[in-house]
Amino acid sequence: MQPVSKFMMYGKLTALSGKRGELVAILLEAVQQLEDNEDCYLYIVSISDEDADSVWATELWKDAAAHAASLTDESALALLQRGRPLIAGVSPIRLKALGGKGF
Repeated sequence: MQPVSKFMMYGKLTALSGKRGELVAILLEAVQQLEDNEDCYLYIVSISDEDADSVWATELWKDAAAHAASLTDESALALLQRGRPLIAGVSPIRLKALGGKGF
């Protein structure tokens, strides 16, 4: 039996200096908006004490199409528009999740 793959992404967002807190607040709003999205299984926002400007987003979706569809939602677009000016760089890593605890 083939494992069922889901779309997973780790995103490192580098905030402009001093703007990480604002960016985190916007990403945490996104978490709240995704609560009722049955295609989003996991969305975690993380920071590191060693890097004052980076924010990590860990996402697990039903598939890549569900992730793409979420980015067309009006409320998601509004959050993206608010967050973009705070971001100096983005480094996404797209993966196929095959299994694991909590999967």
